[in-house]
Amino acid sequence: MLRALIIEDEKHSRETLKNLLRDYCDGVEVVGEADSVPSGIELINHIPADVVFLDIELQSGTGFDILKRIQNISFETIFTTAFEQYAIQAIKMSSLDYLLKPISIDELQAAVEKCKTKNNQQYSKQLDVLMQRLSNENKDKNICLSTAEGMEFIKENEILFCKANGSYTDFRLKNGRNILVSKHLKEYEDLLPSDNFMRVHNSYLINLTGVKKFVKSEGGYILMNDESMVSISPKKKDEFMERMSNL
Repeated sequence: MLRALIIEDEKHSRETLKNLLRDYCDGVEVVGEADSVPSGIELINHIPADVVFLDIELQSGTGFDILKRIQNISFETIFTTAFEQYAIQAIKMSSLDYLLKPISIDELQAAVEKCKTKNNQQYSKQLDVLMQRLSNENKDKNICLSTAEGMEFIKENEILFCKANGSYTDFRLKNGRNILVSKHLKEYEDLLPSDNFMRVHNSYLINLTGVKKFVKSEGGYILMNDESMVSISPKKKDEFMERMSNL
């Protein structure tokens, strides 16, 4: 039985989530509720739980404020929010679970099932990535990639380019490694910083700092530092040349 806490400042949202968990998620027991940052911290410190459903936007602060003040995090966190904004990007980059309101039953069930097979060490690293991205202190930030084997934690500047592979994305790293990730290329186009990364073709998202040269022959292509040849869309050439001149 998963012991769950709900931290949400709107009473009707807490009731809705409790009802969804009761009616559609077997093996989950809600053992406590809170509606603010202070009461959320007190709740977590006094009631052991396996998972915390944590609202991002609280009237007294944010759900992240709570996590920063918990010394030993031994529970899974599923973030809930009504807003798609900067925080969602940070959560996606750390491969943590979040639910957009109104909460989908299917997405709730999938998030709960993942909690039942959690890896504490892996989860701790995911939280570290999240907090790092929210702090904005380190430009050389980590990204968490979900693979068939588990989670890969790499730095953004280690990525040479990404290539679309159906519903998957192939990551080529500067050290020559390849990582196959089960998400579309478009998702990483939205997540990776646009100051260094550019979608130069339907199939390619490249790290501009990893470009060796632009070759005009054969319609034009980009040669990366590892000698990989990357196609470039004709309509992207001018933008690519301008951005390379401004690096």
